Amino acid sequence: MAHQPGSSAQRIRIGLTGLAFAFLIVMLGMIISRSSHDGASNAAEQAAANEPSEPLAELGVAPGASDSTTNNSTAKNK
Repeated sequence: MAHQPGSSAQRIRIGLTGLAFAFLIVMLGMIISRSSHDGASNAAEQAAANEPSEPLAELGVAPGASDSTTNNSTAKNK
């Protein structure tokens, strides 16, 4: 095969164009996957922020500060 002038420059140009397309496809895939992941994490953070800090105390099952002061005052009266 005889060496043709300009063929190596064309091969380099085609190779670099292929690398640029591969890079763009990877970046596009990363952007799409990151945007779907961010939506899920934001929903999880909002759900965690809306949860009560002491769910048993809100239900009235756990003893609160008012119960302990009532117990102390009855103990002092005896």
